[in-house]
Amino acid sequence: MSEVRFEDVRKVYDGDIVAVDDFSLDIEDGEFITVVGPSGSGKSTLLRMLAGLEEISDGSISIGGRVVNDVPAQDRNVAMVFQNYALYPHMTVRKNMSYGLKLTSDLSNDEIADRVEEAAEMMGIEDQLGKKPAALSGGQQQRVATGRAIVREPEVFLMDEPLSNLDAKLRAHMRTELQRIQDDLDTTTVYVTHDQEEALTMSDRVVILDGGDLQQVGTPKEVFNRPANLFVADFIGSPSMNFFDVELHGATLESKAFSYEVSAETRDRIRERAVSDDLVLGVRPEHFHFAERGSADAIPAELDVHEPVGDDNYFYLRSDGVEFTMRVMGDYRYDEGDEIGVTFDEDKMHIFDRASGNNVMVDTGRATETAHEPTPQRT
Repeated sequence: MSEVRFEDVRKVYDGDIVAVDDFSLDIEDGEFITVVGPSGSGKSTLLRMLAGLEEISDGSISIGGRVVNDVPAQDRNVAMVFQNYALYPHMTVRKNMSYGLKLTSDLSNDEIADRVEEAAEMMGIEDQLGKKPAALSGGQQQRVATGRAIVREPEVFLMDEPLSNLDAKLRAHMRTELQRIQDDLDTTTVYVTHDQEEALTMSDRVVILDGGDLQQVGTPKEVFNRPANLFVADFIGSPSMNFFDVELHGATLESKAFSYEVSAETRDRIRERAVSDDLVLGVRPEHFHFAERGSADAIPAELDVHEPVGDDNYFYLRSDGVEFTMRVMGDYRYDEGDEIGVTFDEDKMHIFDRASGNNVMVDTGRATETAHEPTPQRT
């Protein structure tokens, strides 16, 4: 079994630079976890501590029930795929894939050769084994690096932005390939990326970090539909969520651009959970729809830019100086400067308490409770 557990893990550099702060997470055996966040959020540091490439300042990390704080990297039975692939340029693909096994195992040459050929076939590079890395494309080099990790049959795969050097089309293809391989091998995988699309499409669960602090853990649907706070709401989703400064007066959300009446249930929830009436309303671009100007809860807006992208339409709107984005599918013909009305459904909105940043429409405790619950596999 290869469960991974972080308990109150902390990493401090030079005595005062906190890279990871009191991080706790349980990862199930065979689970695919993606760690996502902006640059400097601590995601690569977290991975390197798990790999044994960085010492932890406090807390504990265990793999398969064994605390590995003082276990050298080569004895942790993990395999890592790096962003730059880290292939030996003077070695053939076969030697690159077998080198680690020869150093760390007592397998015979025939057993090593069998593993290499099996992994190469799985990665679709069986005809590249005699070539050196310089003769391979970026995608093929990525496959070699992944194959080198596979031959070790580790307890845990660690991947640090392995697709970031590939073009968009190849990146999308390799996402599918990595998911297929992980499903076939059923090996616990921790995958670090700054690309939210990778996080939302590949993961059983997503771990979101900011400034070394855990912001939310959940399935891709949970972090998208039920963001725990303003940071998660802004970071997850493309285009990002629209935000409006609002105050609650009675049962009405009042903003500079519009008024929106909410149900008694929503009003009471806001009153109970928000520190004050100073709130932020969040609505995703795809959750706006057209409404007749002047109707109840309609937002009167002027079209700044209409950007058709295939069957998608991005409308960049302005209402009383407030800018926001709407995304709809279909064939729409509007000109810049057209006056239109839009609105949204109450069950699609998010209300954030400005003081704490928390989403008052969701159970904030659930963001970390999901870290200890089994999660259904991807479909």
